[in-house]
Amino acid sequence: MATVSRVVNNNPNVKPQTRKKVFEAIERLGYRPNAVARGLASKKTTTVGVVIPDISNAIFAEVARGVEDIANMYHYNIILCNADKRKEKEIRVINTLLEKQVDGLLFMGGNVTDEHIQAFKTSSVPIVLCGTTVDGDLLPAVDIDHEKAAQDAVKLLIDKGHRSIGMISGTLQDPNNGFARYNGYKKALEEAGIPFNEELVRVGNYRYESGIEAMRYFLGLEARPTAIFSATDEMAIGAIHAAQDGGLHVPEDISIISVDNSRMASMVRPLLSTVAQPMYDIGAVSMRLLTKLMNKENVDKGKITLMHEVIQRQSVAEV
Repeated sequence: MATVSRVVNNNPNVKPQTRKKVFEAIERLGYRPNAVARGLASKKTTTVGVVIPDISNAIFAEVARGVEDIANMYHYNIILCNADKRKEKEIRVINTLLEKQVDGLLFMGGNVTDEHIQAFKTSSVPIVLCGTTVDGDLLPAVDIDHEKAAQDAVKLLIDKGHRSIGMISGTLQDPNNGFARYNGYKKALEEAGIPFNEELVRVGNYRYESGIEAMRYFLGLEARPTAIFSATDEMAIGAIHAAQDGGLHVPEDISIISVDNSRMASMVRPLLSTVAQPMYDIGAVSMRLLTKLMNKENVDKGKITLMHEVIQRQSVAEV
């Protein structure tokens, strides 16, 4: 048993002839090392739990790719769990992953509530927030400045001469994609001396259909806005299609800009102007931070803010 263990774990103190015999037996018997037993002995399972809010969303898929690439580099396996953006399911998944003795946990996106914090407090392993943050230094996190990203997007519209700018917001209970981007929209208007008009804000659910509904509302206003800022690409694309269905041309009749820079932004026509989040990097940096915490390495920053970039394409025009 000891010899097989040395071979399986690549211990150099095994004769080549013995190593060859062991590998031949492994192949003949279809033997696989018992990861559970190995974890009990080493107190490590070399697995990381990842909670993803919506596996069908291309944005989160790109984050997950960054997570997995770095996990593979440091020889960790990941258990990916979809939570459907439901708090109850998120809490259940967090507890399930911790029960499975993962070495660390990445919580991706979503609103971190008191219930989440309580679940995190029961953890004996490191936890990193990925694409979201909480106030204070309670948990390490990797994200962009969502408020500034929204502010920069709206500022581009203002610089193009737009004064009547509508917003398709995410839910305001969401601190990042919702409330922070809403605040960025308001701040850009305030700095330009443009009065905030509550009638020019519609709250969506991040989906394509809610972008259509919001644009139909704007098109029905007596004084239609000349530009729309959408909190996400998917809602922005819904807005573009609703405008086109209503007989308008984008950007000649109405300009549209959003945040995310998902692959869809380059597929729609006109090409969508958007603020790029470094989604792959958010995942990769989060996983690298977690590996440091799991290995008890020194970490300079508990919270890491990555840069965003405004990408102007074809959906914004001057007025």
